[in-house]
This record gives sequence, structure tokens and C-alpha cells, in this order.
Amino acid sequence: MDSVRAVLIDIDGVLTVSWQPLPGAVDALREIRDAGLPVALVTNTTSRTRASIAGTLAEAGFPVAAEDILTAPAVTAAYLAERFPGARCALLNSGDIREDLEGVSLVDDADSEGAVDADASVDVVVVGGAGPEFGYAALNRAFGHLQRGARLVAMHRNLYWRTKDGLQLDTGAFLAGLEQAARTEAEVTGKPSAAFFEAALGRLGVSAGEAVMVGDDIESDVLAAQRAGVTGVLVKTGKYLPETHRAADGTPDHVVDSFADVPSLLGLGKGR
Repeated sequence: MDSVRAVLIDIDGVLTVSWQPLPGAVDALREIRDAGLPVALVTNTTSRTRASIAGTLAEAGFPVAAEDILTAPAVTAAYLAERFPGARCALLNSGDIREDLEGVSLVDDADSEGAVDADASVDVVVVGGAGPEFGYAALNRAFGHLQRGARLVAMHRNLYWRTKDGLQLDTGAFLAGLEQAARTEAEVTGKPSAAFFEAALGRLGVSAGEAVMVGDDIESDVLAAQRAGVTGVLVKTGKYLPETHRAADGTPDHVVDSFADVPSLLGLGKGR
């Protein structure tokens, strides 16, 4: 893989699980950086800001800073500024990510009892990562806005992710219901959207053919990257399941056991 000039890396399930480093991941990322390859950590994580993610990873030993991280919220902020300038947005998300939504006009759409605030005018419903906040009242408020003509923007449509307690439901499980009930289709800004990968490549200053994407989600990480012209590498950690691998719409360019195997795949131990 001598043509590779940059590496895109998913975080959750690839470098960490529940923010704890996976075996060999810290050393592998150090080896990649020591070889002079630029990296971008590209994540659909919506529970933390870029600064918070960078701090947590650095404490665990990963050689990263906030500028190395591209999150779905950051890409969403740019998307909203371009497509819906000045829009009043209702955010449904688990975790505080307002710092990464710079320039987005967020409105409080709930009254004191959790129902829709009659005075709230919402142009766009923005859906982030799922969690306890995705209860009936919140989902019903979003449904109400959509019925009144609001647009639906989702940071991703992942069905689940892996934690130390196993697989947990994520946004896609709820998003499908909103789309069907409101007879609309979400505009997705994070992975697997082509715009997300284009933003990462632009940040690194490389073409798609010069980059490799490493992820644990065969559809959103790997095959989506391959559709954008990026070489895809699937790791068998995180949310990886043999059955989803077999049922996928395509074939990954490469499959490895874990991120610890990536430096070898890139030929970094062969005098690159």
C-alpha cells in the first residue's frame, strides 16, 4: 500500500471500547504517526465535543489533539450553515455537544411538562446520538415539528454501538420510526455520507486514492469510504459481527483482526 499518504480512523470500536484502549491500539497509532502519515480520527460520536474526545484519548496514551478529530456534530454545523443558514434548530441528542455546533441556532422546544412549546418555531430537527433523552415525549416533539414542515437532519443512522456492557441501541433504530411516521427522509451528515469523507480528505490535503479508512462498521465506515474512492479496512473489533460481514452490500478491500495489525498492512515495518 505504497500509495497511502493518510489514514482515516474511526474511534469507537477501533481504538477504544467505552473509551478504554483496545489491545495494541496506542502503539499502532504511534507507529503510524512516527512514520509521518497524517491521520484524521473520524467519528460519529455525538456524546462528546472534539476537545473532550481528544483529552480522553490523550490521557489513555494516544498521540492525538483536538485538531486531529472530525466529528459528526462539527460536520453537521457546517452543513446547517450552508444548507439552512439562520434556521431555528431543535436538537435531540444524548450529551452536550453545543461547543461543536458553533453558529447553529438551537431552540428549547419543550414546555415545563416536556410537551411541545407552543411558542417554539422550529425549522430543522437535528438528531444526534441516542441515549436516555430519546424518550416518548422528546420523540413526539420531533414528530410534531416534522408534521409542521420542519426538515430532518441526522448526524448518523447507526443502529447500535458496542460498549463494555455489549451492543446498545443507537440513533438509527429511532430515526427509522420518525421517518416513516412523518413521511420524510433524513439528510445524513456523518458517516456514511460522502460529504463527511470529503471533509476529512480536505482537512488532510489528500485525494481519495491516497487515503485508507479503518473502521469496525462495514457499511458506514468501510463500504461508504470505498464508495468515496478511499481504500477500506475492516477490523474485527467493536461492533463487528460475522453475520453483518456476510450480509453486507459489498466486500471490504482489507479485513484485519484489530487496529494493531494496521501498521503491518501499511508496510510500516518494511522500511516504508
